[in-house]
Amino acid sequence: MSDHPLSSIDAGHSAPLAGGFKARLQRLYFGDDRTARSFRYGLIAFDLATIIVFLVASAGRQAWWMVPLDLAIAAVIAADFAVRLWIEPDRRRHVISLATAADAAVVISLVLPALVDNLGFLRIARALRLLRSYHLLRDLRSEFVWFRCNEEIVRRALNLFVFVFVVTSVVFVTQNDVNPGIKSYVDALYFTITTLTTTGFGDITLQGPGGRLLSVAIMVVGVSLFLRLLQIIFHPAKVRFECPDCALLLHDLDAVHCKGCGRILAIRDEGLS
Repeated sequence: MSDHPLSSIDAGHSAPLAGGFKARLQRLYFGDDRTARSFRYGLIAFDLATIIVFLVASAGRQAWWMVPLDLAIAAVIAADFAVRLWIEPDRRRHVISLATAADAAVVISLVLPALVDNLGFLRIARALRLLRSYHLLRDLRSEFVWFRCNEEIVRRALNLFVFVFVVTSVVFVTQNDVNPGIKSYVDALYFTITTLTTTGFGDITLQGPGGRLLSVAIMVVGVSLFLRLLQIIFHPAKVRFECPDCALLLHDLDAVHCKGCGRILAIRDEGLS
């Protein structure tokens, strides 16, 4: 759940950890033992739960239990942020990180639902932490052989998922109250996919000047990004193969020599282009 690169963790924790409660928290957030990994998996599960809550809210925003649930989620996120800030060796870097900005956006959208209802989609910013979490990737690499072999594909597929999810969320929260064609998140997802794939059935269109501008943005920018993400999933620009001499891991698809040390590589190739 953390955005710390390895250098930051090593540098920040090269000295013995502070004693007491703070040390225990540092071991939970940054440690390598089974308890620490289980704790971080629990935080990931919580992030996934907040995404599910967002989907449920899109179908029943007026339910009485939504406001208390939003406030409870906001309290957990705020507590997590406070703990991270307390135990973080480099607090300045933590404060200006993408994860911190995502947390702030989520807390605002949860605490002030009446005033910023149309910003509810910012809750999905929590998904960015699933993609950029150094500790999560490290834990998955160490525990699952399948993940080590397919890490790049998994990362790219998650990037595509989050991209589509965020675009759909923007469409839903900006059109749900004004567009009779978009009554649920599924309607917004349908419009997003038909637009990004350039199918464009035309049965749902975005309403108002803002909706038309959003349609233009999705068609001009979104389609290009969507196709690019699909391309890097099914036809990646690099192949993963560790050089025996310099350990360079990523190479061009048609590489014969390692760019790092010049060694001749024996990359397995089916001869397809």
